[in-house]
Amino acid sequence: MNILISDEAPEGFGLSMTVPQGFSRDLLTVELVAALRESLVATDSLTQIWIEDAQMDDDKLLSSIGFSSYRDLWQMRCKFPPNGEGIATRSYICGVDDEAFLEVNARAFSWHPEQGSLDLSKLDDLFKEEWFDDEGFLLLEVENRLAGFCWTKVHHQSDLTVGEIFAIAVDPDFHGRGFGKPLTISGLNYLADVGADLGMLYVEADNIPAIRIYEDIGFTHFCTNRAYRNSV
Repeated sequence: MNILISDEAPEGFGLSMTVPQGFSRDLLTVELVAALRESLVATDSLTQIWIEDAQMDDDKLLSSIGFSSYRDLWQMRCKFPPNGEGIATRSYICGVDDEAFLEVNARAFSWHPEQGSLDLSKLDDLFKEEWFDDEGFLLLEVENRLAGFCWTKVHHQSDLTVGEIFAIAVDPDFHGRGFGKPLTISGLNYLADVGADLGMLYVEADNIPAIRIYEDIGFTHFCTNRAYRNSV
């Protein structure tokens, strides 16, 4: 099990690394220091380290090498069927819906360091991923406009199949009309129909309104991925 180095760091960072779930805490700081030394990034650049499934002592371990936590991402899971009713959607059409989707995505995720930077080139790269299935990329149209989307992803693991809400958003122009919950449920219903054993998504730990919606649907907190950064 190795520490993963991202091909492209988020804006503001010179380097981004991810420590996968289950990585030995006995080796953590030694391996991180070695990875930092082996990288070609300048020593005075800002570095981000993600710890998947963060543990109680991780803050202390990362502090010992000059890193402090600044962002928590919850993984939440739910059983099928979800609580509530879905909403009518249609599947994404590559090459037709790209522009409208990118516009809504940019508005909905203007604050988000990763999703908000999605452009046509990155979108095309995602379409080439083995897991991509346009049937599971659901679009909500209201008043002849794209009002939201629920992009799903299926993870085939050794012991179960996990259906992920990979990205979901409602255009800010349509906020307050109650589309978020039924759109999420539509995505979960699709995932159940294609054989997923359970639903999963990631949400910022401080996004309390979204967490409340997800809890109402049936999601519960499963684990926390935590991001750290150094001081330069």
